[in-house]
Amino acid sequence: MNIPKGRLPLLLVIAAAIGTFFIFDLQNFLTLENLKVQQYSITTYRTGHPVMATALYMLIYIAATSLSLPGATLLTLAGGAIFGLLWGTVIVSFASSLGATLAFLAARFLFRDSVKAKFGDRLQVIDTGIEREGAFYLFTLRLVPLFPFFMINLVMGLTSLKTLTFYWVSQLGMLAGTLVYVNAGTQLAKIESLSGILSPALVGSFALLGLFPLLVKKAMLAYENTKNPS
Repeated sequence: MNIPKGRLPLLLVIAAAIGTFFIFDLQNFLTLENLKVQQYSITTYRTGHPVMATALYMLIYIAATSLSLPGATLLTLAGGAIFGLLWGTVIVSFASSLGATLAFLAARFLFRDSVKAKFGDRLQVIDTGIEREGAFYLFTLRLVPLFPFFMINLVMGLTSLKTLTFYWVSQLGMLAGTLVYVNAGTQLAKIESLSGILSPALVGSFALLGLFPLLVKKAMLAYENTKNPS
């Protein structure tokens, strides 16, 4: 895939940031055990420096999500442990949506033209579907935790979906999951593993909630077609 020379600096910066994260094993700091150990110190700092703590947390969260780095789940738990349910949900909601939008824009800026040049016809089919059901489709993807969120960010960046639509649908669609993980973070000491937070019943509820708007839209279209047959 050819990247225009004018876009290479951004690609190099992103690659350097991701490389630094893994070269220095920074992912080892983003563990449940480490968060539990550091919770008291972090909370104490937040109490004494609430504005700075919020800003630093949001910058870390935005950087992690915009670069598609691992650790978003743990950072969301940390939001609940540090800021509580209400403010943790608000802060994580905006930080995750902003980070996702930056990843979306980076994928669009760096790769969409190349993908379009190589797979123009196939991408046009996808774009047509996105134009027709983009908001509903994205909302469903955000609610149903079957695909990694970073993958959704990057793939949507290759489509014609409007940036503002991507942002507000992502913020709305991720809110339920954010609330679940932030709430779990408020009970950090009781959590033994990240895998146990989402139960099958809860995943099923998210799936039904995500599919509901699409089903309603299909039903409305079917009803209109019966009233106005061609």
